[in-house]
Amino acid sequence: MATADTGEVERAALRHHGDVEARPGMLDFAVNVQGTAPPDWLRQRLADRLSDLGRYPSESEAAAVRAKVAARHGRTAAEVLLLAGAAEGFAMLPRLAPRLAAVIHPSFTEPELALREANVPVTRVVLESPYELAGAHVPENADLVVLGNPTNPTSVLHPRPAIEALRRPGRIVVVDEAFADAVPGEPESLAGQSYPDVVVVRSLTKTWALAGLRCGYLLGPPAILARLNHGRAHWALGTLQLEAIAATSEPTAITEAAAGATRIAADRAAMSARLRGLGIEVHEPAAGPFLLVRVGDADLLRKQLADKDIAVRRGDTFPGLDHRFLRLAVRGPDAVDHLIAAIGDAGW
Repeated sequence: MATADTGEVERAALRHHGDVEARPGMLDFAVNVQGTAPPDWLRQRLADRLSDLGRYPSESEAAAVRAKVAARHGRTAAEVLLLAGAAEGFAMLPRLAPRLAAVIHPSFTEPELALREANVPVTRVVLESPYELAGAHVPENADLVVLGNPTNPTSVLHPRPAIEALRRPGRIVVVDEAFADAVPGEPESLAGQSYPDVVVVRSLTKTWALAGLRCGYLLGPPAILARLNHGRAHWALGTLQLEAIAATSEPTAITEAAAGATRIAADRAAMSARLRGLGIEVHEPAAGPFLLVRVGDADLLRKQLADKDIAVRRGDTFPGLDHRFLRLAVRGPDAVDHLIAAIGDAGW
């Protein structure tokens, strides 16, 4: 019987995403999207633009959206590059032509996958628990460093000075802040400060339940953004994507997201306490809308929960973690009640 080679197995692990775990109708703790659909006001904003789909979005419209994003972060419009989802930003990284990229793990795997598939040399900087940057041994000759903050799946929030300490002459630091707006006050975000060598990746998918639309943006120095943008197709974003980015950059939306971050923090604390009450090890402190947990046999628990129509995200596909780990999206009390009861029924 033929078996997959090591490279194919590795690619499969890097490509793994939580949505694979969640079948229709399951109680979903696997995917880090808050809610099942955008809020009513955002859906109405998008619906109001359906009659505009017969024409291409204009450059002036895209420029206006960039200006809104820039105002949201105290940047200039030239420091904003709109994306069809944060994943598009990761796919652009090979255009920087790094000689050696260092990816800090455990973390989201798409950046490493994009770099490896473009034949960029990659070194993994694997942090041990408690997964803090103080333990990162980044090669001095790495001219591209990629990390998440807060980090998926560990939920660790790195202090801004620790990230700034990664900067070196001739090096670009890319910070994946896909979940930063789920942290109350965004205290360690680099999005609001201009650096000559730092690119910040932001996503709107998770907070606004826009996984089916794909919206995000990069913040960084114009010269680096121009390199990343080179070679893109015309009309890289559609009308609805532009509308969603504009709408969620407005002050009322920012206020709503901040309230959501406070709710997530409370739900996370309550969920962590319930899990620890069952004797499950929860990695803390945690700052993101998800928790990393360790059990004796995570594969078995994941399958037992799936049999009860509850989806959780396996952890062993993240470099640095193994079959003892699961990642659980933070959910409200009712959903957590079902999770805790199912884990108890399974004998854990």
